[in-house]
Amino acid sequence: MKTIINRIKKLSFSILFIVALIGCDSKNKESIKDTQKATPQIALSVVIDSINSEISNGDYGLIDRFMVIQNDEVLADYKYKQDYETIVQKYDTTNHQYNFNSIEWHPYYKQTELHSLQSVTKSITSILLGIALDLNEDYNVDNKAMSLLTGYDNDFLDKRKQNISIEDLLTMRSGLQWNEETDHNDTTNDCFMLESSDNWIEYILSKPMDTIPGTRFVYNGGGTVLLGKIIRTITGKRIDHWAEEKLFEPLGITDYYWKETPDGEIDTEGGLYLKAEDLAKIGSLFLNKGNWNDKQIVSEGWVTTSTSSLLKNVKPQWQSVTGYGYQWWIPEYTDNGKTTIYSANGYGGQYLMIAPEHNLIIVFNGWNINDEPEKSTYRALQDRIIPALKHK
Repeated sequence: MKTIINRIKKLSFSILFIVALIGCDSKNKESIKDTQKATPQIALSVVIDSINSEISNGDYGLIDRFMVIQNDEVLADYKYKQDYETIVQKYDTTNHQYNFNSIEWHPYYKQTELHSLQSVTKSITSILLGIALDLNEDYNVDNKAMSLLTGYDNDFLDKRKQNISIEDLLTMRSGLQWNEETDHNDTTNDCFMLESSDNWIEYILSKPMDTIPGTRFVYNGGGTVLLGKIIRTITGKRIDHWAEEKLFEPLGITDYYWKETPDGEIDTEGGLYLKAEDLAKIGSLFLNKGNWNDKQIVSEGWVTTSTSSLLKNVKPQWQSVTGYGYQWWIPEYTDNGKTTIYSANGYGGQYLMIAPEHNLIIVFNGWNINDEPEKSTYRALQDRIIPALKHK
């Protein structure tokens, strides 16, 4: 299997042909549609061109990168320059890694090409846990989490807390009392308070229970932080070192950054920075069911379960039927539960979206944190790109 990075370095003639098609004028596009002679590939190139134009016009707000990859071919790779230094002048620009308007940290890390992934980090944390469980048969998702989180000043007298399993954390059903649905700058938001605390794990473990584990979905980044610590317990390695050895190095990802928390752990709920082309490699790994260059990085079973709609309709307020797996969102699935699209989603507009039926990967990086754009990149795959592929 040829890797994404090789494709980026040397595009084939067919890709250049598609890029040429992308540049066709609107009159030609309408002619194509009117005569009903467009192939799905041409229809896709027209849609890509349209999305790119709308991004350039500002319809999607602040977008930094837009990539489309199909069958290991890079069909589109657009970079957009935003003047964040000017944009954030009206906001607090204190230079701190958890101030989202600090241009030293967001959306790029210190003027590099490393882009904040925010909660896409959760999906990668899940992959790293899957690798750890694949390689350590003494542990599985049914293990109780608290027994793997020793050394903290919490007695876990509530038996419900003692019964939280690894799978409960993976599926956001820990039962811990947690509020992460308000604006991130809301000082009552648990994610805000977590990121303001000196000891993240102590903060999470101190939260009371409000329901039985495994019964109710509540979005909870703190649970993913606990998963990062559990990976350290299982492997004996902090997650950044585990990631380098077991995921990044095999995929040829050499440039990355992780935020470190005040207590010397790693921010596994939102602290990873990657280049967009390296994020696309994660998508390629999953499209190939955990295999990379004939080496199984993470088990096929973990990939399948992670991207299955284990929980259904978890976000009815999104006005779409959205499922959830092991730290992966399932924006679209069939009546019989088959996943047709799955995605890793992050604050500000970070999306790694995958449509297995079409062997398609979409990457968006953006930074829409202060204003709501007219159009949503989250809907671009379902509403525009896949319909183009079904064009007849």
